[in-house]
Amino acid sequence: MPTLDHDLLALQEMRDAVKKASEAQAAYMQFSQQQVDQIVKAVADAAFKEADRLGKMAVKETGMGVPNHKKIKNEVASRDLYEDIKDLKTVGIVGYDRAAKVTEIASPFGVVAGIVPTTNPTSTAIFKAMISLKTRNALVVSPHPYAVKCTEEALNVCRIAAEQAGAPEGLLQCLTMASMDATQQLLKHPQVNLILATGGGALVKAAYSSGKPAYGVGPGNVPAYVEKSANIAKAAQHLVQSKSFDNGTICATEQSIIADEAISDKLIAELQKNGAYILSPEEKVKMEKLISPTPGKVNPKIVGKSAACLADLVGFSVPAGTKVLIGLETKVGKEIPFSLEKLSPIFALYTVKDSAAAKQVMIDLLNIGGRGHTCSIHTENAALAEQFAVELPVSRIVINTLSSIGAVGGTTGLAPSFTLGCGTFGGNITSDNVTARHLINIKRMAYGTKNVTVPEPAYEPLEALVEKQVAQTEAVDADMVQQIVDQVLKQITLQNK
Repeated sequence: MPTLDHDLLALQEMRDAVKKASEAQAAYMQFSQQQVDQIVKAVADAAFKEADRLGKMAVKETGMGVPNHKKIKNEVASRDLYEDIKDLKTVGIVGYDRAAKVTEIASPFGVVAGIVPTTNPTSTAIFKAMISLKTRNALVVSPHPYAVKCTEEALNVCRIAAEQAGAPEGLLQCLTMASMDATQQLLKHPQVNLILATGGGALVKAAYSSGKPAYGVGPGNVPAYVEKSANIAKAAQHLVQSKSFDNGTICATEQSIIADEAISDKLIAELQKNGAYILSPEEKVKMEKLISPTPGKVNPKIVGKSAACLADLVGFSVPAGTKVLIGLETKVGKEIPFSLEKLSPIFALYTVKDSAAAKQVMIDLLNIGGRGHTCSIHTENAALAEQFAVELPVSRIVINTLSSIGAVGGTTGLAPSFTLGCGTFGGNITSDNVTARHLINIKRMAYGTKNVTVPEPAYEPLEALVEKQVAQTEAVDADMVQQIVDQVLKQITLQNK
């Protein structure tokens, strides 16, 4: 038998998936709010129940992260998200302003194309399935090539639960052939109505250039400022816990610590108590080469690896219980490896004179990657926190908590989300934590409430038009007369419309 071309098969799989999803979504349009909510609840329960198994699958397939931390992510994407959106109205009339006599009506987008990253392959799939189902949309997921099996399984858990709860078959689809061409064509497919792009910069740019409405996200290079008034012991605990959570694979994880010099030594001591290892100058040089073998680019082999594994890769060992590695740094730039977004348990630590210097370092770090995303501040000075929040070019400012979990809504009041918008700071359309609220069109029916009188149009009399045309003509011949007649007739035609 002849061997069929992989890319052609992948393209056909994609086209079939979109067709099925579109047909199922047309049927799902007719579902009531009660029916939709029953389906979403069933999916949330099923995904929460399988959170541990899916987390282990993700780590086994990708080699990234920590299984029980992946479990927590899956639980946030199912249970916590459900609690946030369960009372959201997404069907029919969803709002009414009696004074203005305006009625708001929810309408779904249609078919959503979801790009899922290798760093959060199961939680992002659950998250996108949940918000799509809540808003009567269909979803076609394109997994990362290194996470196809676990992403597909996560979506299968959601799909089976949804269909058992009454959802139309085909509403949730997953591409399985790991083809970049098929993914690119998915983004441009005429029956795809919206793109949810969570992944690398190239795919996000492809989403924005597809001609479709798209929610994309930018990179995170989160700076964490420990100000002199902070509870140093608690700040150190939060920083180590956050950075080591799932081995640093959440884009909202802190990448650099900026410490006031008045408390820097104390902070370092507290970080060490919590499992941080301070690199020697020689070890730091070795780690720089591992982080960024090519200037300005992070080595993908470090993503999601443990501190001990990273140390072993460059030929030194760390004490048992080491959770994060810290390099003392003074410079910021794309050519400075420790100042990049590392997506692993590696910190840069900057010591600064005061808050003004801290703010400048934070801005410099954000400018090399991470504008619009997130920053973290540990302080007891509320006025300073507000000042930084106003002035820094970020969309999320988390105070006295773990940035990795706080920014996605785990330890804060922010909306639970695995797609964090960066606003126009980072070239995105929204600065929100994207959730179900972003996947519905709101139509508005408005009654007339004001009376206006429209004046009759004022036209120059035809006789005056003729006289003006004749007056502008010194010598009249037959052709000119015809031109005048044509112009007058044109004016008459306009007035009679």
